[in-house]
Amino acid sequence: MIHSLFIINNSGDVFMEKHWKSVIHKSICDYFFEVQSKAVSADDVPPVIPTPHHYLINIYRNQLYFVAVVTTEVPPTFVVEFLHRICDTLEDYFNDCSESTLKEHYVIVYELLDEMLDNGFPLAVESNILKELIKPPNLLRTIADTVTGKNTGVSGILPTGQLSNVPWRRTGVKYANNEAYFDVIEEIDCILDKSGSTVIAEIQGYIDCMIKLSGMPDLTLSFINPRLLDDVSFHPCVRYKRWESDKVLSFVPPDGNFRLISYHIGANNMVAIPVYVKQNIMYREGSGGRFEVTIGPKQNMGKTIENVTMEVPFPKAVLNVTLTPSQGKYTFDPVSKIMTWDVGRIDTTKLPNIKGNISLQTGSTIPESNPTLNLHFTISQMAISGVKVNRLDMYGEKYKPFKGVKYITKAGKFQIRT
Repeated sequence: MIHSLFIINNSGDVFMEKHWKSVIHKSICDYFFEVQSKAVSADDVPPVIPTPHHYLINIYRNQLYFVAVVTTEVPPTFVVEFLHRICDTLEDYFNDCSESTLKEHYVIVYELLDEMLDNGFPLAVESNILKELIKPPNLLRTIADTVTGKNTGVSGILPTGQLSNVPWRRTGVKYANNEAYFDVIEEIDCILDKSGSTVIAEIQGYIDCMIKLSGMPDLTLSFINPRLLDDVSFHPCVRYKRWESDKVLSFVPPDGNFRLISYHIGANNMVAIPVYVKQNIMYREGSGGRFEVTIGPKQNMGKTIENVTMEVPFPKAVLNVTLTPSQGKYTFDPVSKIMTWDVGRIDTTKLPNIKGNISLQTGSTIPESNPTLNLHFTISQMAISGVKVNRLDMYGEKYKPFKGVKYITKAGKFQIRT
């Protein structure tokens, strides 16, 4: 399946490569660089790039490109999902997945890739199993390995869950405090037109869990309105038949952090847009223009909209912008021509506003179109779709765990056309 993996930074340096079968020279990445050079941004690079003898399947995360080389026909989404799983695992181990972090832990990264794929096919991808096989790095273990001369972190003992019928959970788990936390996170992807009407809107949601329960608990999670959930994908621990019949999540949870389900809500009329943007962008003949934007809450059900930022990619003809924000601060990158406005929290009594002048390069023509506004925000304690957890029941163990549910709504790809 996956023949080789190349990890490439923004500068185009292949700083890490892993081969599960025969070695493929990194010159294969020239096909990737050729396509990347034609893309406007990193998000515009096609995920599948055909070459005469291979397919290059790539993702872009944390300022890095992960490029998998396959030699035969494979389901591309399967490979994309696996590349994301590699990133998630590295973030789980090192709390970061940057170039400097991966270079610092070269040995552990290669050991993980060896265990996650066997001859190019996924093998051990559960965090519990991997952490029993390869211990995450810490200062004490690093000092001990340096003193003893040990150069590998791979355990010689097979993980306890590997041969059981619940391979995602290790046996003999014990905690002094038994806790189960669920984060219901929803991201709004939408495009608004100049008048503020919705062109397209959809919600990508997921439930992330942090489970620290002793023994072998059997959990049942129910929702007040499960019919809202559409296009659901599950962690392998979920009993699918129970969901099909009762719309209830029944599962023996992995130990630690994992994603229980992800779902998609695609009907425009089901998606409530929590913010509105009033904008007035115009260019004048000569060498200038005006820019004014106001952001306000639309229907946030009494919740505060926080961590608001706006990115505006101006055309290349723009030389500079001189703006005055009513709150927060802005920066303008003269190379990429991107203006970033860090708004912060929206106060309903005084809506944030930014206005000022646009300077065009001397002799340049007026840009044919206005820039698209990209908005980012978070709303705590609210799931915009209306999804709500009803209750969590536990069977198989006699103790009473502490349970908590948190709701977060975030902007995904939230664009406003001007």
